Amino acid sequence: MPKHQVQLTDEQRQRLVDITSKGKTAVRTFKRSQILLLSEQGYKDQIIAERVGVSIATVERTRQKFVQQGLDAAITEKPRPGQPSKLDGKTEAFLIATACSDAPEGRAKWTMQLLADRLVALNKVDSISDETVRRIPEKNKLKPWLKQQWCIAEVGADFVWRMEDVLELYEQPYDEQCPVVCVDERPCQLLADQQPSIPAEPGKPEREDFQYERNGTCNLFVAFQHHMGWRHVEVTERRTNADFAHWLKRLVDEWFPTATKIRLVLDNLNIHSPASLYQTFEAQEARRILEKLEWHYTPKHGSWLNMVEIELSILVRQCLDRRLPDLETLSREVQAWEQQRNAQKATIDWQFTSIDARTKLKRLYPAISPS
Repeated sequence: MPKHQVQLTDEQRQRLVDITSKGKTAVRTFKRSQILLLSEQGYKDQIIAERVGVSIATVERTRQKFVQQGLDAAITEKPRPGQPSKLDGKTEAFLIATACSDAPEGRAKWTMQLLADRLVALNKVDSISDETVRRIPEKNKLKPWLKQQWCIAEVGADFVWRMEDVLELYEQPYDEQCPVVCVDERPCQLLADQQPSIPAEPGKPEREDFQYERNGTCNLFVAFQHHMGWRHVEVTERRTNADFAHWLKRLVDEWFPTATKIRLVLDNLNIHSPASLYQTFEAQEARRILEKLEWHYTPKHGSWLNMVEIELSILVRQCLDRRLPDLETLSREVQAWEQQRNAQKATIDWQFTSIDARTKLKRLYPAISPS
């Protein structure tokens, strides 16, 4: 007869049955619960050990803990301390600072092995594995192997006045004689499938071959008038000063022929200049077109202030996110998208004002020293 007899109360027995039937608990707790249930039923230690898959010593210890310390002590255990860390706080701080510094000469970035070797070379530790090193950046949410591209703008008075100039345009009520038109362009690749795609079916997305034929590039000029919910996209083979000048001529003569002044919002691209008109047309014609245009440039690195950027993003997601093989197909698809959007009079509810800018972007405004 075992030295430590297991006698369970109804409450203890029900608790152990729940643990062994639900299957959502730690393996050790599960097995020790089985041991106590089988022990109460009178099974010998060897049989219990075979059934549960543990050693006879584990069966004996579990029974002993139950008798001497109670049910909780028998089925659970105190957290194990584990192996002491090889890195103290000072060394961890050094490791993090190293991971944030420039990589060694000849290397593009720090790796875990490089960091481990650096700690050993500087006698911070005698030896350390790259896996041990990995835990420190992970604990501090640091990923030295990643790099993001970011637009780091230089902001100041020039940025601020251009920003407020555009924002005040957006705040003005619609004037048919002086419409605000946002303009921009984007390059587009012409890509053709080498193999027909496999249509989608239940449980499987559409599949297209990874190989494709590249048929060159083209350009999209886009104009957007947010008050009217109107946009026009024109496909051109190139994006030159002449292409832009002819596009402006159409803007003036065909799309807004009754306007006395068209207020353009555009970025600082090299072709976005009145000079493009003089490089393309005779001086008298260039001047005629120019007199109907008013130029408002977004700040450098501030193209997000141009509403047409949002419209371009919608165009890409809704229409261009696929392979289009030639200019004819691209023009046809873009025209269909444009007609649908214009029929809906889809527009942009721009709510960011110059007052918002002075509050939310206060850090961008120059500090004025008292006189």
